[in-house]
Amino acid sequence: MKKLLSMFAVAMCATVGLTACGGAEEAKTETPQTGNQTTVKVGMMTDSGTIDDKSFNQGTWAGIQQYAADHTGVEVKYVQPGGEAKEDYLSAADNLIMSGNQIIVAPGFKFEEAINELQVANPDTKFIILDGQPAEMAENTVAIYFAEQEAGFLAGVAAALQTQTGKVGFIGGMKIPAVEKFGFGYVAGVAYANATYGLEVEVADYLYNGTFTDVQGGQAQAGGMYDKGIDIVFVAAGGVGNGVINEAKTRAEAGEEVYVIGVDVDQYEEGVMSNGKSVILTSAIKRIDNAAYENIDAFVNGNFPGGQVITMDAKTNGIGLPEVNPNLTEDTTTKTNEVFEAIKAGTVVAPTSAEELELMLAELGYDASNINFK
Repeated sequence: MKKLLSMFAVAMCATVGLTACGGAEEAKTETPQTGNQTTVKVGMMTDSGTIDDKSFNQGTWAGIQQYAADHTGVEVKYVQPGGEAKEDYLSAADNLIMSGNQIIVAPGFKFEEAINELQVANPDTKFIILDGQPAEMAENTVAIYFAEQEAGFLAGVAAALQTQTGKVGFIGGMKIPAVEKFGFGYVAGVAYANATYGLEVEVADYLYNGTFTDVQGGQAQAGGMYDKGIDIVFVAAGGVGNGVINEAKTRAEAGEEVYVIGVDVDQYEEGVMSNGKSVILTSAIKRIDNAAYENIDAFVNGNFPGGQVITMDAKTNGIGLPEVNPNLTEDTTTKTNEVFEAIKAGTVVAPTSAEELELMLAELGYDASNINFK
């Protein structure tokens, strides 16, 4: 698997201070080094949460920053909308457009309605939307999706191979397709590992938080799972995951052996405790950094894939587990790499819906009647 960019190191290396920008919006601009003339301006609007959410926003921003670091004359800026209504997104986009940004990156399905209007009103501006698409695709917009079910499948295989109690769990944020696919793949991965490696691991709990920001709620949900004897929780829930990680760290510091599987980006560092070890078993990553980087590069080189809906999957190295997983055994690493290659080759197909998951579980002889994944 391709090595993940050092997202968090990149994302936190900014040198220009945060400034208020018209009411509740916040904006930050990073300009080229002295002597380099600006040739392209790239803007980003943040989704739910902040730019340093250790998840989707931060991963996207890291890819944008990496592009600026690799190329001269690139100025990048992000704006945090004042709210989550369409009007807030339109205002944030206007801020970026008036600042001269030729390309705007919008990470998340919540931007769909706003992009649908913006692309028509601003035909000279290019838009990249991740995990969503406007109702009508214009030639100045590209929509990027990810095969979350494949990343979730790998996470499920890893969890099944590593659990000491034989019980694992899943916590999703909002019940939207991207999150659901993580969950479907996870359950399927556990079932596949059972059938392939002679295991008897149970997905003992499967919950949705309903938000991407309820940190305390996530911590409480994780606590309930760990109390049931679940020792590995896969959380695909944005900021909610921070609460899950906090709960795991608290318990691990007290001597319990519990873990979290992170999402979107490599979250290993977020789980590091006072002893230097981490509660992050591995992470189901989406190469959101690559999605931003590659499409900005396409724009700069005159090859912007406007009007297209693209899915990044195992075949394009768009998903996977991190290259380095200190908490995985050598055997688990070998097996998950083999499964990744099988997914890439098409000999293993992860389910994308509840119906596909039911069929796969029936074929594998796995009983999931104790959880509700529909």
